[in-house]
Amino acid sequence: MAAEMQRFGMSEDDDDDEIGMDVKEEDDDDDDEEKNMTTPDMVGGDVGIVSTSSSNRFMQHHQFQEQLTPQGGSRRCRPQEEKERTKLRERQRRAITAKILAGLRRHGNYNLRVRADINDVIAALAREAGWVVLPDGTTYPSRSQVQGTRPAGCTPPAVVTLSSPHMPAEHTSPTSLRGISPGYQSTVNYNVSHMKGSFVSSPYDVSPSARSQSSAMMGDGGGMQSDPPLGGSMDSVQNRQVMDVSGKVQERDFAGTPYVPVFIMLPLGVINMKCELVDPDGLVKQLKFLKSVNIDGIMVDCWWGIVEAHAPQEYNWNGYKRLFQIVRQLKMKLQVVMSFHECGGNVGDDVCIPLPHWVAEIGRSNPDIFFTDKAGRRNPECLSWGVDKERVLRGRTAIEVYFDYMRSFRVEFDEFFDDGIISTVVVGLGPCGELRYPSNPVKHGWRYPGIGEFQCYDQYMLKSLRKAAEIRGHSFWGRGPDNAGSYNSRPHETGFFCDGGDYDGYHGRFFLSWYSHVLVDHGDRVLSLAKLAFEGTCIAAKISGIHWWYKTASHAAELTAGFYNPCNRDGYAAIMAMLKRHGAALNFTCSEISILDQHMEFSEALAEPEGLAWQVLNAAWDVCIPVSSENALPCHDRDGYNYLLEKAKPMSDPDGRHFSSFTYLKLSPHLLERRNFVEFERFIKRMHGEAVLEYQT
Repeated sequence: MAAEMQRFGMSEDDDDDEIGMDVKEEDDDDDDEEKNMTTPDMVGGDVGIVSTSSSNRFMQHHQFQEQLTPQGGSRRCRPQEEKERTKLRERQRRAITAKILAGLRRHGNYNLRVRADINDVIAALAREAGWVVLPDGTTYPSRSQVQGTRPAGCTPPAVVTLSSPHMPAEHTSPTSLRGISPGYQSTVNYNVSHMKGSFVSSPYDVSPSARSQSSAMMGDGGGMQSDPPLGGSMDSVQNRQVMDVSGKVQERDFAGTPYVPVFIMLPLGVINMKCELVDPDGLVKQLKFLKSVNIDGIMVDCWWGIVEAHAPQEYNWNGYKRLFQIVRQLKMKLQVVMSFHECGGNVGDDVCIPLPHWVAEIGRSNPDIFFTDKAGRRNPECLSWGVDKERVLRGRTAIEVYFDYMRSFRVEFDEFFDDGIISTVVVGLGPCGELRYPSNPVKHGWRYPGIGEFQCYDQYMLKSLRKAAEIRGHSFWGRGPDNAGSYNSRPHETGFFCDGGDYDGYHGRFFLSWYSHVLVDHGDRVLSLAKLAFEGTCIAAKISGIHWWYKTASHAAELTAGFYNPCNRDGYAAIMAMLKRHGAALNFTCSEISILDQHMEFSEALAEPEGLAWQVLNAAWDVCIPVSSENALPCHDRDGYNYLLEKAKPMSDPDGRHFSSFTYLKLSPHLLERRNFVEFERFIKRMHGEAVLEYQT
C-alpha cells in the first residue's frame, strides 16, 4: 500500500491527515442526536477546525475528548478497530481514485494536476459537456440556458451508450453513432472529439421529445428504465445496452441570434495581369444573383504584382475601379486585401500572379531579399522580413514600398471610403497574405503533415540573428538549429522538436524567441502604417491555423511558422497585443473538421484544429479584438455549413461572443448550381439570425 500511495504522489502521513478529516465527517452523523449536549469548543474540534499554530493544543483536546464518558453528555468514542477499518476503506477508495485519474491523464488527454481529486474530475467532465465551472465550484449552464431562451432543438448531450451495471464502459467511436454528426467538436476542451465516458455532444441536439425520453430512461433516482426512446432503438451487444439515436436529429435554430455579415471572395483571376476586369457582364449577373439572397458584400485581392507591375510607384488601378463601381451600384460592401505576395503554387491557387517584374529583377541580382531555408533555397512568394528596413528596392525599404502602395489605394478610392462602401482593409503580412513564415512551401517538396523548415537564412535575417546573439552575450548563438530536420520530418525524428529536445534548451529558447519576435515586429511596422493610411476604416490581419502536431509538446509546425507556442507557452498573446495596439481585427481561418476528415489523417499528425481555434479565438476575445473568419476549403453541404455556423456563433460561450463577419471562399459556377445555391442561401439566413422554414436534412 505504501508503494501504491507513493506512486500517486502522496505519503502515508498526508493520506492519514486527509483520512482523518473524512473520519470526522462520518462521526458527525453519529453526533447529530447529541449535538445540543456538546460544548461549542468541542464541536469545533470535532469538525476539524484546528488552529494551525498549535498542534499540541489539538493533542490535548483530543486526549480530553477520549476521557469523556457518554453519560457526561460528550461524544461517543468509536472503537479503535472500526476507525482502522474506516481508514483502510478510505485508502482503498483513494487508490482507486488515483488510478482513475492516472488513466484519464494518460488516455483521455485531461489536464489534471498530480494531486487531483474527484472534484477536478467532475469539473473536467462538466466543462466538456458545455457547463461553466468557476474556481470556487460555482457551476452553471450556458448563457441561453440561464436566460431560459434555449433555442428550439438545443438540448443537453444525448445519452448514446448505456453500460450494464456489471460491465465496464467501452470506448465507442463517434462515427458509429447514427444521428450524431461526426464533424462537430466542442470548443470548450481541446480533445472533445474523443469520447470519454458514455456521453457525446452534438451541435444539432436531439429533439425535445428525445430529451424527455432520455430523462425517463434514467429515472428520477438515476435508475435505468427499460422503455426505449421513440425514434431510436435499444440493442444488446455483449451484455451492454446501446441506444441508437435515429437519423431525425434536429439542428440548432439560429433565429434571433446576432447578425453576422457574410461576404464572398471573388475568383483570384477576376482582374487580369493588365489590370482589366474579366467578363464584367457575367460578373454582374452573378453578383445580382448573390444580392437576391441578401449577401452583404464581396472580398477581393488587390494584387501588388498587377497594380505596380512594371516600375516603382507607377500604379494602375483601372480594373479595380470598374469592379468597385459595379459593387456600389448593387449597394454591396467591399472588403479589400492588400496582397503583397504572389499567387500560384499553393492550395486553391488557380491563377499565377507573381511579384512585380521590377522586384523580380532585383531578386535575380540579390536573392537575399526573399525568404531562404537552411539549404539556401529561395522562396519568391513574398519579401523577406529582413529587408523591412533595408534600402534594397530601388532606394526604398520594403516598409516604404508597402506604405506607398496603400497610400495610393487610399487616394485613388477616396470616394468609396467616404461612402462606407469599403468596410474593411485586410493587410497582407506574409505568404498567402497571412502573418507567418513560408515554412511549408509545396514548391520545395513540403507535404502534409511535415513540420516545415525555418526560413531565416537570407543574409539580412542572419545579420539580425547574430546581432541579437551578441546583445545576449552569446555570439555563438547567432545561427539556426542544426538538428531541426527537413520539410517532411516528424517531430520525433528530430533532435530539436522531439520531447525534451533542444527547442526547450537555452539556445533553442533564445532562437525561437528571436524568430517569433521578428514576426511580431514585422506585423507591428506594417500595421502602424496601414492605420495611418486607412484612418477611420477597419484594418485586419490574417492568421492561419497551423494545427498539425498541436498535440505534441513542441508544436513543431507552429514553431517553424513563427508561432512560439509549445505546450508550456502561449505563442499568440503577443500577436493579439500587437493587433490591439493598432485597433486591428483578426481574420482567422476555420478548419472544417467534417470536411478535412475526408482528406487527411489527423491521428497520424496529432493535429487538433479545435484546440488551436479555441486558443487563438480566446486570446483575441480576451483583449476585445473583433474576429472575422473564412472557410479553409470549398463547402457546399449542410454539415459543413452547420459547422461554420457553430464556429461563428458558439452556443456554449457564456459571454455570447461571435464572429464580426464571415467570408465564404469562393464564388464559382459550382456554388451557383441550384442545389448548392439553395444551401448557401439557407446558410446566409442563419448567419443573419433569420428563421428558415425547414431544419431537417
